[in-house]
Amino acid sequence: MNGVIADPAGDGAYGFELPALRAVPPVAPSAGFAERWRAWAAEATRVDPDPRMSPLGRVAGRALFLVEHTVADGLRLRGWFATTVDGVPPRVGIVHGHGYGGREAPDVDRVPDDAAVFFPVARGQGVLNAGLGAPTPAEGHVLHGIHSIEEYVLGRCAVDLWHAGSALRALAGSVPLYYVGESFGGGIGALALPWDDRFVGATLIVPSFGQYDLRLRLPCEGSGERVRAHVATHPEAREVLRFFDASTAATFLRVPVRVECALRDRHVPPPGQFAVANAIDEAPGAELELDVQPYGHREYAGLDEVRTRAFAATRAHIDGVLSRLVGEKENP
Repeated sequence: MNGVIADPAGDGAYGFELPALRAVPPVAPSAGFAERWRAWAAEATRVDPDPRMSPLGRVAGRALFLVEHTVADGLRLRGWFATTVDGVPPRVGIVHGHGYGGREAPDVDRVPDDAAVFFPVARGQGVLNAGLGAPTPAEGHVLHGIHSIEEYVLGRCAVDLWHAGSALRALAGSVPLYYVGESFGGGIGALALPWDDRFVGATLIVPSFGQYDLRLRLPCEGSGERVRAHVATHPEAREVLRFFDASTAATFLRVPVRVECALRDRHVPPPGQFAVANAIDEAPGAELELDVQPYGHREYAGLDEVRTRAFAATRAHIDGVLSRLVGEKENP
């Protein structure tokens, strides 16, 4: 595909209405796509997370800790771990990603009381890992390593989610894992989830990195614009990006996934978001719960109500996934 797709209204719709968005296809996998991701996942399982905890007090009835843990290349990343409310035995462990730029503090709005939760912070991002293992977003994080499939930062950040899951299970026991991630975290989650069967479900919120055939034609205000400009002058980078398309990876998902997509979004253009959801909808063995929201990455009237419903829906989705697991064990 060639040519820029304008956003005539300037509201992030890019001329796409819901029927067109629901028809955006995922990008087909390149040769070796699944094999490479499976190899990275196998390597990750051999790494001892060796988590080291420092107590930080309590948040919403949970004990909170700063955690440092090991990832594949020997780097020690930092995140937060929180126990269940009142320390009851956990029914599930949630790996809770974040948007581009990292997170400043834990946020348990989507986390059930009986879930332990690990908040990883991506290499190079946030208050905990700024410049560690990758440059900060302001210094070009999203382009770091883009010359190499093995070194590109999006792949390294996705691999780091598996290590976060290992750290969580080292702290909370061998519980099933569920993933929550927004924007950057949604796209990274879609890349990572299909290759790790410890994860039994997910919520992906306005996921990024989907459908590069379209993404590279859509001017935006997010990290995608930096990538678009780079590929325009370095077209060979397009071949690297084929291994980091969240819509491609989502075709390999085999678990229930809730996806919250926005009809209008100037930071993560909606066609890329919906390509991820559409891939899940078509994937054999996966199950899509789609929540279409009016806007992403902006304030608007009614946002608090939308968020409140979405938080409750994620908690209900987690409960449904876990209840189904119990039923499958009882009736194999």
